[in-house]
Amino acid sequence: MSHSAHSRHSMAPFVAIAVSIAFYSVMDGAMKFASLALGAYSATFWRNVLGAAMVLPLWLKEGARRPDLPLLKLHMLRGCLSAGVGTSFFYGLIRLPMAEAIAISFIAPLIALFLAALLLKEKVGRQAIGASVLGLVGVLVIALGRAGEANAHPEATLGVIAVLVSACLYAWNLVLQRQQALLAKPAEVALFQCVAATLTLVIAAPWLLVIPDTEAWMSVSISAVLAIGALMLGSWAYGRAETQALVPFEYTAFLWAALFGWIAFDEAVTMPTVLGSALIVAGCWIAAPRKRTEQTAL
Repeated sequence: MSHSAHSRHSMAPFVAIAVSIAFYSVMDGAMKFASLALGAYSATFWRNVLGAAMVLPLWLKEGARRPDLPLLKLHMLRGCLSAGVGTSFFYGLIRLPMAEAIAISFIAPLIALFLAALLLKEKVGRQAIGASVLGLVGVLVIALGRAGEANAHPEATLGVIAVLVSACLYAWNLVLQRQQALLAKPAEVALFQCVAATLTLVIAAPWLLVIPDTEAWMSVSISAVLAIGALMLGSWAYGRAETQALVPFEYTAFLWAALFGWIAFDEAVTMPTVLGSALIVAGCWIAAPRKRTEQTAL
């Protein structure tokens, strides 16, 4: 019985992160609707405003702890990054099929390796460099597959660039995520991320902000609920398992994106997208640190 309880406990972070990724993927679909109606900036702004309002009661129930200054700086930094990640990704998402945008964003864990070397002084070996080259080839395969349509859809190139910018910012976000999850409870993480993102985005509000109509409010509200659920589940999981063990679950997002893109937007998945995403995932798999079998089995 104790062994069974231990198995359930050790599996819980992996179940949580898998559900979190599924929530994020459905949210991407809802945010694509919202971004098409409002633009990527306004959709991201209102999602964070609603997210903060939704998670505030949960933070109060957690005890409304005030983070100390170093943790507050970490919260604010990740919130600022989140604003950039969301706006650039959803800008790209309205110009690309969902599966294609998600596939390109998979290069983030490889970029995170080099950011960890730069920010945390970790050593990057030849294996990681080779894996990054493989991932970059994967992105190029997807981009070249898209290039054939560039004349008919000139904004597709902008979409690819926007998703790559988002992936770079998200990579930095991955470096911070585990550190933040170990220091704060899920509702605190979610609240301060939404508040910091809103404060970052409000600077451009006089020029860019659009007030949603009823239909757009529905898409934004669904996005906010899913984002908060995904963020809290992800934070809970990263507080209980190492980044290297959980990151591979990010790749299930491609399957969800392909499914929801097909159902909601009638988007076909092209062969260059499948091939490119396979190369990116292979690169991340090669780069992932290896642990002993008995440890990875947990």
